[in-house]
Amino acid sequence: MRDKALIRAGERVDDLQIKGYEIIQHPGRFCFGMDAVLLSSFVKVKKGEKVLDLGTGTGILPILLEAKNDGGHYTGLEIQPESADMARRSVLYNGLEDKINIVTGDIKEAALTFGAASFEAVTVNPPYMIGEHGLKNQKEALYIARHEVLCTLEDILRESAKVLKVKGRFYMVHRPFRIPEILTKMCAAGIEPKRMRLVYPFVDKEPNMVLIEGAKGGNPRMKAEPPLIVYEREGKYTEEVMRIHHGEKD
Repeated sequence: MRDKALIRAGERVDDLQIKGYEIIQHPGRFCFGMDAVLLSSFVKVKKGEKVLDLGTGTGILPILLEAKNDGGHYTGLEIQPESADMARRSVLYNGLEDKINIVTGDIKEAALTFGAASFEAVTVNPPYMIGEHGLKNQKEALYIARHEVLCTLEDILRESAKVLKVKGRFYMVHRPFRIPEILTKMCAAGIEPKRMRLVYPFVDKEPNMVLIEGAKGGNPRMKAEPPLIVYEREGKYTEEVMRIHHGEKD
């Protein structure tokens, strides 16, 4: 029986449509989207591996990764205390406290927090937009989630390279317009791009997401995977996206 006392005023509980898991979210804060769902299916976690999710928000990626993989343990790092608290309560709500823990902390200090070479895989659904000086949006939590104001792409890659074991894997979803910068900075950080997949909202539209896998200290060879189309038509997901929603790997 789930503990309804874990849900606070103004929050809602959303069905993740996999293993009966649900997540606590607040409409006024950043809620997960298709990018997190697609990334969770793109990530490959082997049995017993330890995974770190940077900027976990309300904990969506660790929860979905636990549902879809046989990893040993998942850790979410989140700088905003309110989001971290919500993520912790979602972990308890689903009875996953033995498999997932949420840490309140700064991505820029991940290596200090967890130690070097602590994880086999790192995941991140980072802010997509290049930061501006000062918070321009009254909804600070949303602005932080969308803009590089508290951490940059360089911060994410630097700390990921430190906390990953040699040959450890890095997974990220981002925007296609930043692909040249992403690949250049991954290589500079010692994370070799290994796999990339573009995501298109419709077959006749430009891609609006890119899924990328890298390997710490990997050899220079990257595979470009077939495009992923989200919608067959307005309001109807493609068969592949439906399979992803129900927990099948891409």
